[in-house]
Amino acid sequence: MARPQFENLQVYQLSEEIADLIWDIVASWEHFARNTVGSQLVRAADSIGANISEGAGRGSFQDNKRFVKIARGSLNETQHWLRRAYRRNLLSDEQTSTLKPLIDELGPKLNAYLNSIGRGH
Repeated sequence: MARPQFENLQVYQLSEEIADLIWDIVASWEHFARNTVGSQLVRAADSIGANISEGAGRGSFQDNKRFVKIARGSLNETQHWLRRAYRRNLLSDEQTSTLKPLIDELGPKLNAYLNSIGRGH
């Protein structure tokens, strides 16, 4: 079976990398933290890539753009939960140093992808 087009997008691959890193981090937390902040954080991070993929499969530029905007909202939510996790001492300095540049890179990539949808067609 051929690989879906969205899987080749750098913005999608970066969203997967972030979501997988967050999953690995949250999986090591104690029960209470994992079931409160952790579940919200994982859902928000997973939603970024899920919305990129859903938009790509919708068949219209307008629908694709709408889902990329939702993905951007999920990125903001992910940042919120990461800030809460950091403030509550759930993230190590090393984890923060790993995640921050990836999160900082994803926002502009989402905006660039959004702006590219429908161009040249």
